[in-house]
Order: sequence, then C-alpha cells, then structure tokens
Amino acid sequence: MNANTATAGGGVPEGAAGDTTGGTGSATEGAATGGKSAGASGTSGIPAGADQVGAAAGRGERIWLLLRSVGGQNLGLTGALVLVLTLFGWLNPAYLTWANIKVIGDAVTISGLLALVQTVVIICGALDISVGSQVGVASVVSAMVFTSTGGNALLGIAAALGAGLLAGLLNGAVIVFGRVNPVIATLATLAAYKGVAQLLSKGAAQGYVSNDDVFVFLANGSIAGIPVLLWVLAAVTLAIHLLLKSTDIGRNIYAIGGNDTAARLAGIDINKYLIAVYGLAGVVAAGAGVLLTARTGFGHPVSGSEGLELKAITAAALGGCLLAGGKGGVGGTLLAITLLGALDNGLTVQGVNPFWQNVAQGALLVVAVVIQKRRAGERAVGLPT
Repeated sequence: MNANTATAGGGVPEGAAGDTTGGTGSATEGAATGGKSAGASGTSGIPAGADQVGAAAGRGERIWLLLRSVGGQNLGLTGALVLVLTLFGWLNPAYLTWANIKVIGDAVTISGLLALVQTVVIICGALDISVGSQVGVASVVSAMVFTSTGGNALLGIAAALGAGLLAGLLNGAVIVFGRVNPVIATLATLAAYKGVAQLLSKGAAQGYVSNDDVFVFLANGSIAGIPVLLWVLAAVTLAIHLLLKSTDIGRNIYAIGGNDTAARLAGIDINKYLIAVYGLAGVVAAGAGVLLTARTGFGHPVSGSEGLELKAITAAALGGCLLAGGKGGVGGTLLAITLLGALDNGLTVQGVNPFWQNVAQGALLVVAVVIQKRRAGERAVGLPT
C-alpha cells in the first residue's frame, strides 16, 4: 500500500510497486523486480501461485469462521451423536430404520420441550426442578377435563395449559416474594405438584383420549411426511431461539443471568422477568403433558413424567448452558437431548437394563458440570489454589 501511494504522489515509476520488501532499494531496482515478477506470474508484482495460495487461505478462513460459529461444544455433541448412531446401528440394523427413528423422535419431543424451556430458565440464572411434576399435572387435567366436557379436546388442552401457567407463576412468586433459592423452591414444588396430580387422579390413569381426532392427530399425525410431534418441537425451538437472540427480552434474560447486579442497575426489572420465565416454563411443561396424554391415550399423574427434570437439566448442561447463568442456546440443547434420546433408545434396543439409563444420565450431568468448572478455571474444593 505504501508503494502504490508513493507512485501516485511522487512520480515513482510504476514498476517500483514491485519492491515490497521494505522500500530500501532504488526505483530502478524496484522496476526490475516488478518486471521480473510480472513475467513470472502474468500479473504485475504478484509471485506465481500467490493467487491460488490466497484463495486457499480465504477458504480456510471461511471454514474456520464457520466452525467457530457452530461452536466446539456443538461439534463435540454432533460427533458423539454420530458415534452413538453408528455403534448401535452396527450392533442392530433395526436401530437405524425409519420406524425406530420415529420412535426416537417421539420420545425426544416431550423431554426436548422441557430441555428447551429449562435452557431459558438456566440462562436467567435460575433452575426449575419441578417441570416433570408439572407435566404430570397437565396430563391429568387435560384428560379429566376432556372426559368431563363430553370429549372436548380443545377445552382439555386449554385447561392443561392454564394449569401449567398457574404452576409456573406460583414457582416464580415463591422465589421472588418468598426470597427462596430457586433450587429449594422448585424442589418443594416438585413434590407438591406430584401430590396434586395424584390427588386429582386418585393415583390412577384418567380418561381415554385415543378416540378423539385432535389427540390422535397430535400423537400420530404427520405434515409433509414429518410427525406432528416433531413439528411442535421445531416450532417451540424456533420461537425460543428468536426470543433469546432477536429480542430485547432475550438480551435482558442473558444480562440477568450474567450479572444480576449490573442488570438491576441498568433498570431491568429482575423480579418481573423471573416470574415470566417460570410462567413460560409452566406453559411449555403443560404442552409436554398434553402430548404425553395424546401419546399414551390417558392422563398419567406420574408414569411418563417422572425423571424428566433430570433429563432436561442434563441436556441443557451438555448443550453448553452455564449453570451459573448468562450463557447457552437452544441449538446445543437440541443436539444434547437428541443424543440422550438416541442413547436411551439404543440401550433399550440392545436389551440393556433400563436402570442403566439413569446411571448414564447422571454420569453425563457430572461430566458436563466438570467440563464447565474446568473451563471457568475454578479450583477444586478444599485444595490449594
């Protein structure tokens, strides 16, 4: 750039631009150098092959930027998912059939909805351990209202979503106004909501929805060859992604989780956001409860929903959500819950004791937290710095 500037302003011969080694040679030497380079490459002052090298470097830089945008965490999850699919597909060819892939997708939908909304809660710097019990309440309510109204599916679904919203807002209110730690508060409501579901249903499955067109469509219908359950998961994924990445609300949620003191000084109403986030969690959990009712044909107070909270938290942590808050996204969570679903299904297909699934989930959660702590540079508890 300096040589070209000199040419324009001081009458230095055009060939002088060929001297790019520091500008210490004469103009004549520069002209000779420029001429030699031009003869070798066909372009003035550019060595032979430099354009190919530059193009390759440009492609390499674009690939590197793409990999950075995807993220090392997501690449690792993708690799692990491919490994799991390959391993179980090799062990049992039936594993990779379309019928079994649909089974994995159906199972992933319910736990995936909870993992996605758990991602929002964790980014906000909190935690919701009660989502599994909220699924049970919503499942029972949807089936019981459906039955009591003479088979009105829409009323049953609306009642379930309303119950989920109420449960979520109650969680937020206990945390905000009772000043209770989110873990303790939702641990308490985990037991409380489970008891509510059992009281409403008298501990037994309620209703029968498999003869209703709406519930059958939710459970077994498809659009463009893709199951409705996966369309629901995709729609919620897109909505939460846009909320977090494209709105002021999402940016404020990240700010609260990253540094609540700074967020408060910036004028963000943290209490309002916490209550709203838990309300959102309740609604999405209720939607998962409705899908559970549609899939099984009955409203279940516990069966089908127990343990979902652990799976949701594990998926969010594996997906890159910092449990301290302020970091995470739906892409990693979706990959993680798909990995967990593929692993659970593979173990089932191989006839492995299902209790090992809980062992695997617990181990993966520990691994995810250890990785987070290592990346944060935190010292081990009780050991010198």
